[in-house]
Amino acid sequence: MTKKYLFIFLFLSLSGLTAKANFVYDATCIDAYKAILSLKMNEARQLIQKEKQLNPQNGIVVLLENYIDYFSLLASENKSDYNRLKENKSKRISVLEGNDKNSPYYRFTQAEIYLQWSFLKAKFGDFMSSGSDAKSASSLLKDNNNKYPDFLPNQKSLALVNIIFGSIPASFKWITGILGMKGNVQVGIKQLEDLKVQLPKSSYSFYDDEIIWFLCVTDINVLHSKNNYNKLMGYLAGMDSNSMLKVYLQGYVSSKTAHNDETIKFLEAAPKSNQYINIPAVDYMLGNAKLNRMDSDAPVFLSRYVNEYKGTSYVKDAYLKLAYHYLLQNDLEKYDDYLKLVRSRGYVLDGKDKIALREANEPKPDLDVLKARFYFDGGYYSKAMAQLSNKNVNNLSLARDKIEYYYRLGRINDKINKNYEAVLNYQKAIALGKETSYYFAANSALMIGNIYEEIKEYKKAANYYNQAIDMKSHDYQTDIDNDAKAGLKRIGQ
Repeated sequence: MTKKYLFIFLFLSLSGLTAKANFVYDATCIDAYKAILSLKMNEARQLIQKEKQLNPQNGIVVLLENYIDYFSLLASENKSDYNRLKENKSKRISVLEGNDKNSPYYRFTQAEIYLQWSFLKAKFGDFMSSGSDAKSASSLLKDNNNKYPDFLPNQKSLALVNIIFGSIPASFKWITGILGMKGNVQVGIKQLEDLKVQLPKSSYSFYDDEIIWFLCVTDINVLHSKNNYNKLMGYLAGMDSNSMLKVYLQGYVSSKTAHNDETIKFLEAAPKSNQYINIPAVDYMLGNAKLNRMDSDAPVFLSRYVNEYKGTSYVKDAYLKLAYHYLLQNDLEKYDDYLKLVRSRGYVLDGKDKIALREANEPKPDLDVLKARFYFDGGYYSKAMAQLSNKNVNNLSLARDKIEYYYRLGRINDKINKNYEAVLNYQKAIALGKETSYYFAANSALMIGNIYEEIKEYKKAANYYNQAIDMKSHDYQTDIDNDAKAGLKRIGQ
């Protein structure tokens, strides 16, 4: 072989080696992943580009690019972006299928992409396709777990599959029937908690922030926990201090557990740098928290939300909150202006928006009952009680206000551990509201069930859980029914 052809042969051979398809979670990829989890997408893209130049066939890059789409769409909720980007799923899967089949990342990366698009499709209403993607992810993960039982990242995603299929609302159970899939939320949470302990001792410790994210979201959105604030904040304390995701989660957890002052503190301290992607939900949460505290600048954040947000959730609700802010300021002109916007803008896909539209078409609420609602949502229970304590319910003209009056008294007494007074007022809310579409009566029955379950009077608990389920055609029916059924399951009914 001449020197010329020998050189060409060696060059091609070495080129083939350097361009070999592989999966390498090297330092650059880990840094890119961490940037994504901190919601610094421009930094992540620069690192991904650097990795492409050094290792153009690294399959981890394909997964990281999907992470960027995933978190960007979760933050923006922009339907047009979703429609544009969802075609990336099949392209990326196709690329990964041609990669190194002997790596534990081979099936895992494909499963991750299926799983991420399953979440996104559910969020944007493509439920059947979402279920199909989740099933594909589950099949890949189970195969991978059999082949690589010590590959810890696999456990993260298997846990999510358990949570997804274990928490599907009753109205969508037909999807799981068609797909032949089952899940168990408690098993999934245990898997995540076990993994949270194992990860720091492993080479996969960089996944820790993502595990914390899933634990927080599952606790609030699936378990509907209200008393795990300290536990979740303990998790969040370990996240990257420069992470916008950490700030968002701190605000989200505190807002959902009635720690209103903390919500404001966390969200006002959010980094303002343009290195982070915009999260309109931060303004929505902050505007709500400000309104709960009756701060004068609540409209600043609610207005920013409706002006910048391009998705379909909470627009009508935000406009109604703006209307109520001005009603409480006795500015009836602005109150009426914002009620018109509730009627004309936004969508009615979410329960809050449906309620907002209905309230915008009803007579204005009693101001004391309205203030009690906001104070209660913020966890200011003494202030909420003060709005109602000297109120004569017979002077309330609206049926909604009368039902909410008793419901709110029940909720306040419940929170301050006055069970007798709580049950008494909940029962009055049930009597007045069980034939209406307001959620107050059904949720009152659910809350009484919780009280009796806690003191181990299971027969009474079951009675009220069944009452909650038997009430139909009311707001938040799916959530209330699911919580009542979960209660019945806990007490063996």
